[in-house]
Amino acid sequence: MSKTRFLTGITPSGTPHLGNYVGAIRPAVQSSQRADVQSFYFLADYHALIKCADPARVQRSTLEIAATWLAAGLDPEQVMLYRQSDVPEITELCWLLTCVTGKGVLNRAHAYKASVDKNVAAGNDVDADVSAGLFMYPVLMAADILIFGANKVPVGRDQVQHLEMARDIASSFNHLYGELLVLPEVVIDENVATLPGLDGRKMSKSYNNTIPLFTPREQLRKLINGFTTDSRAPGEPKEVEGSALFQFYQAFASEAETEALRQRYAQGIAWGDAKQLVFERLDQEIAPMRARYESLMADPAQIEAVLRAGGERARALAAPFVRQLREAVGLRSLAQVQAPQAAKAAKSALPQFKQYREADGKFYFKLVSASGQLLLQSTAFDAPKEAGQSIARLQQQGAAALAELGARLMPVEGADAAQLSEALEQLVAANT
Repeated sequence: MSKTRFLTGITPSGTPHLGNYVGAIRPAVQSSQRADVQSFYFLADYHALIKCADPARVQRSTLEIAATWLAAGLDPEQVMLYRQSDVPEITELCWLLTCVTGKGVLNRAHAYKASVDKNVAAGNDVDADVSAGLFMYPVLMAADILIFGANKVPVGRDQVQHLEMARDIASSFNHLYGELLVLPEVVIDENVATLPGLDGRKMSKSYNNTIPLFTPREQLRKLINGFTTDSRAPGEPKEVEGSALFQFYQAFASEAETEALRQRYAQGIAWGDAKQLVFERLDQEIAPMRARYESLMADPAQIEAVLRAGGERARALAAPFVRQLREAVGLRSLAQVQAPQAAKAAKSALPQFKQYREADGKFYFKLVSASGQLLLQSTAFDAPKEAGQSIARLQQQGAAALAELGARLMPVEGADAAQLSEALEQLVAANT
């Protein structure tokens, strides 16, 4: 069964907090355990350099975030967990993409526009204090995604534009060099849990109102006891709407537990008792993770080994793909240069994919041998890019892709399986 590739990046620029856990970490770990999903998680340490010029802080945050994800249950044997900087193919792909990305596209990126607007409002030069790293952020993000052919990328609404830009950049590349890059799809969870911060606003590092995920037990109790409540006395019914305590409990409790607390609110639970219930329910889930986190933080070499191993696994996928892209754009061995007539003859001697549109408005492709014999025929595709992506997969993987694409292929009467396999391997060899 073909697995859908999900990719998530985490920028090491701060300490993970409870809002990060319920909104991103916990659902991502749960998703990684699905049998139909292949998950990629990376620490975006190159991206961190855009926001943070403190080397020690970048290093410390990388350690904290890696330990957090491992403590939360991410299994490095089941997922691809790696550091962005351990996969140099990402930055090479970033340059290839830079060469097909219009400056006008980057001018429209939200982060860059926000910096420009801030400078204009202050009467400064529009690009004052704007680094090339900030300007190029969307291209590096596109490389992060496209390097592994991610199908789905879960993001917040503030990142949707960057996913759309990644698709546009990939389309520009494919238009020039062939259907080599998979266009990713954005995934937005409308039901993602959010938590209020210490000041009542959404918990965020930007507001400096966070509760660190692995706050020591007694400090966590103190912070929860410090939540502001109204003046209703014990025995007076209390509203769950707008109650930070109730929101915290709901984010960690089951539906049955949440309903039970809702009833106790209606019955007039004392605020002190409510705070104790919330503390106990949070600590019940966090305590085992906290112990694992503290153990990992005490042994940084263990985390380094995990990330190094993940980086090697990631490179095993990225390196051959980038070699293929280098070949596609013309960064090739000069020893293989052929005279024009010889090159034309060699190309004509190869099997060929032919993509076309029928009267039904659908798109198809077929593979014919060098002598013109039909070897492979596709079913209908709604869009030409879908057909092109299937062709690219066959050119990259050869006969190994036949089973994966089985539902999109039709039997061809008289076609010889051995001849088809040989033709595909010829194309793979010609593209490597």
